[in-house]
Amino acid sequence: MATSADDPINDKPMPLLEHLIELRRRLIWSAVTFLICFGVAYYFSSAIYYFLAEPLANVLREQGNPDPHLIYTQLYEAFFTKIKVAFFGGAFVAFPMIATQLWLFVAPGLYRSEKRALLPFLVATPVLFVLGAALAYYFVFPFAWKFFASFQTQTGGGGMPIQLLPKVSEYLDLVMKLIFAFGITFQLPVALTLLAKVGIVSSMQLRKFRRYAYVGMFVVAAILAPPDVITQTGLAVPLIALYEISIFSARWVEPKPAEV
Repeated sequence: MATSADDPINDKPMPLLEHLIELRRRLIWSAVTFLICFGVAYYFSSAIYYFLAEPLANVLREQGNPDPHLIYTQLYEAFFTKIKVAFFGGAFVAFPMIATQLWLFVAPGLYRSEKRALLPFLVATPVLFVLGAALAYYFVFPFAWKFFASFQTQTGGGGMPIQLLPKVSEYLDLVMKLIFAFGITFQLPVALTLLAKVGIVSSMQLRKFRRYAYVGMFVVAAILAPPDVITQTGLAVPLIALYEISIFSARWVEPKPAEV
């Protein structure tokens, strides 16, 4: 069994005021990083907008609209939408630096073994977030937008066509919500594996409650995703796969029973 000498801790006694000063320093670094990323994202907000709107534009072109576009109906709507896009891009880019500052604040109080144990989770968190966001953008959006746009008609009742005229603010709010929803829910293996490592849950418990977890995945998808089967299934099925992966990773890291 490892002793404190074999597993040193780098922390040193600090009064409360010094801890608060250190916390302020980390918060300032995080805030400055976000503001810089926000400014850069605002400068490139048009490019970010075109990137987020591209899945819908492709669907509308396929359905015979040669000039797809989004509209806004209030004078300030386009400006605040640009701010939202910049906030989204800034938060996305600044997250690694903010997470690093959080780690630098917490790490001195951890043992060497605890740091080694947490490092894989720190690496996996942004990777899984990007995978979730990529799944939403490249797989779910094209199918969901095609489903919604299919309700357009050339001639409706009384000869009046039904045409899709999406508002820019509503569309981008939906897109950013889904990207964050997919990214955050893809943290499921990280959360369950951490809980297994500290002994709160076990792989046996995860297998036992598998049926209830599957139902819970669809409930979560129904809450986070729009009310259509395609988007909800596109979120629930990967969550079920991630739950199964979590069972294997939990079995790998969970504390082994002591031999008698």
